[in-house]
Amino acid sequence: MLSGTLWEKMQNLPKAQILFTLMLCYLVCAMRQTVLVYRRLVYAFQIVTSVCRNVLSYAILAGGVLGLGGCIDVWSYFFVGYLLVLWVCLLTFRLGFRFAIKHLRLQGKNRKLVVLVGHSDICLRLYYELTSEAWAGYDVAGYFGQEPNPDFPDECRFLGKPSDIIAYLQTHPGVEGLFCNLSSSERERVVELVSYCENHLVHFYSVPEVLSYIPNTMYLDRVGGVPYLSLYREPLSRLGNQVLKRGFDIVFSLVFLCTLFPVIWLVVAMGTKCTMPGPVFFRQKRTGINDKEFVCYKFRSMVVNDRSDLVQARRDDPRITPWGRFLRQTSLDETPQFFNVLRGDMSVVGPRPHMLKHTEQYSRLINRYMVRHYVKPGITGWSQVSGYRGETRKLEDMENRVRNDIWYIEHWSFMLDLYIIYKTVANLIRGEANAY
Repeated sequence: MLSGTLWEKMQNLPKAQILFTLMLCYLVCAMRQTVLVYRRLVYAFQIVTSVCRNVLSYAILAGGVLGLGGCIDVWSYFFVGYLLVLWVCLLTFRLGFRFAIKHLRLQGKNRKLVVLVGHSDICLRLYYELTSEAWAGYDVAGYFGQEPNPDFPDECRFLGKPSDIIAYLQTHPGVEGLFCNLSSSERERVVELVSYCENHLVHFYSVPEVLSYIPNTMYLDRVGGVPYLSLYREPLSRLGNQVLKRGFDIVFSLVFLCTLFPVIWLVVAMGTKCTMPGPVFFRQKRTGINDKEFVCYKFRSMVVNDRSDLVQARRDDPRITPWGRFLRQTSLDETPQFFNVLRGDMSVVGPRPHMLKHTEQYSRLINRYMVRHYVKPGITGWSQVSGYRGETRKLEDMENRVRNDIWYIEHWSFMLDLYIIYKTVANLIRGEANAY
């Protein structure tokens, strides 16, 4: 029964060859994922997400290599079962290891005693971050500063001035880490502390003063040997991610335009011509990536009017015809934007493009509004599937949309795009209250 099948061929291949290929593929995938379980402060959902990404990329790579080599049928139950077993084993090991470490630290073992240098609100915030979860294993002995800060809790004692630090460390050999928040004006003191820590097995951590005037989460990067802090982590600034996203946009939009769109266009054109005078398509200038203007295409859902570039569509808007309301509720009016995707003006997933009047208006009212233009606008986006679709009656509505758009830019991944597309289709089937 097995004669001539891939299973028979795999059985006849050298086992060491298949095993080596699988190990090499997993090594390549694992190198791209951080092993979070070894961090002191890590949550279960972060480990699950990391394992899922790792196994998915491994499945694609290993399946591609073995499938193209004719070694295995990647759609077989055997290969799928193997991946499921691997996924379960990795999750069990890493979550189990995390549970064991947490239990050990709660028993008073594997803990790390540290001191804080600085009495500012930054150090106070750092104290709460270090001690927010007892299982993280941090014990803060206290803080040094020019004067006591009454906002610090009693559990975090004032240990003295910065000049007393070295003497304290000499008499407390159990201290393993020192978080320093001294300003650049105390450079000599900082250099002295760094030298002492390096020569006495105390880990030195610099807490930048920039946090006092830039409250954003910042990311460390470097140009050559010079480190710098950036305000945003932008996965789409990497060429590989740009190629992946653009390739997906081209393939997805071509498939849609060559299959479903001709039927949609024929039905919409007939409905529009029978219900309202004027053109089938609606063209409007909107703001794209890097604040560049582009012409956005839609199926027309309103009567021809001179306020379409100035006033946002509202619930029970008299400009929207009954046929146009159907197009909006089913999102069919947005489908011509796949031409924008094919041209490169838009992406399938990204922050929704706003008309020029709104960009001009909200850029003055909302802090960080223009950050959403670091990437191409999308037909659908994280804000839309998170409940911030449609009219923004209050400034708070637009602020929430911008906040979600920025979150998407900082956390972009190919899997996130696929999830947003899935959520969009699910919401379309279920129906949305804000689709009008």
